[in-house]
Amino acid sequence: MSGSDYSVGGSFGGSLGGGYGGSYQTNTQAGAASPSATPTGNAADLIVDTTTQSFVQDVIEGSRNQIVLVDFWAPWCGPCKQLTPTLEKVVKDANGALKLVKMNIEDHPEVAGQMGVQSIPAVFAFKGGQPVDGFMGAQTEGEIKKFLERIGVNVGPSDLEVMLEKADELRVAEGYPEAAQLYGSALSIDAGNVQALSGLAMCYLALGEKDRARQMLDMVSEDQRSSQHFAAAKAALKLAGQSEGLDDLTELLERVKANADDHQARFDLALALSGKGDKTGAVDELMEIIRRDPEWNEDGARKQLLQFFEAWGFKDAGSSYGRRKLSSVLFS
Repeated sequence: MSGSDYSVGGSFGGSLGGGYGGSYQTNTQAGAASPSATPTGNAADLIVDTTTQSFVQDVIEGSRNQIVLVDFWAPWCGPCKQLTPTLEKVVKDANGALKLVKMNIEDHPEVAGQMGVQSIPAVFAFKGGQPVDGFMGAQTEGEIKKFLERIGVNVGPSDLEVMLEKADELRVAEGYPEAAQLYGSALSIDAGNVQALSGLAMCYLALGEKDRARQMLDMVSEDQRSSQHFAAAKAALKLAGQSEGLDDLTELLERVKANADDHQARFDLALALSGKGDKTGAVDELMEIIRRDPEWNEDGARKQLLQFFEAWGFKDAGSSYGRRKLSSVLFS
């Protein structure tokens, strides 16, 4: 079997939060060891490599005593090298509730073929001798833990997750230097962490450094760009671009005062207010457009409001205020 038989789903880098970096090397030799160091101590019983011959014993029989995760990987698969260490960490943090069994499909293709695996990395959870759930592609630690919660395994937050949660809280509270420092520390642990890169981008944006923010987002790998963290930072960057050249609030206010139905002026005023951090003011101007002409510019005011929510974040006070205002109009 060659690398072309399966598709794969998957360099990192910085400076406001400190220096960091990393890369992954692709091992193209068949029969290579799985993409991580062999665990030591008790972890060795929880993380094992399997073969076609030992699969029944390791997985089918093993899953009658504890949930078993099967990681189908190959030496030529870059995303596999990204996922496997994260899987191993989660399994170790689960304190015996899980076992990880890794199968190199280059050497042992039969089981993967029987299970219909066409893209790697692919992970299946076995319980009671049967597969109960699974996922494909590289996942973050948080995403893996959410997957495990669906099958009844609750793994507490890691030090990295606690660090990122604190960084997000500081950023929302406008403590940008402190937040950036924590994001930088997180990236020294996980150089490609999408939450840290996106959070650092948001810090740069708040400080008016759009180019540096764009550089951070460019470092997010393609397979992680569906993350809500990346989407929020991307929306914030777009929003910052929209508000460029709209610094003269006085002129916009005068235009709106002179003609309350000048929706373009009011729309630009909302963008300018958002750019200056006046989120409630920005919401109020868009809501006024929606009240006066809901269909203006192909529902442009409501769409812009939703973009505000995405850029500001679900928990942001401005987003909460905007959702209440929007609901009062849509459902009145």
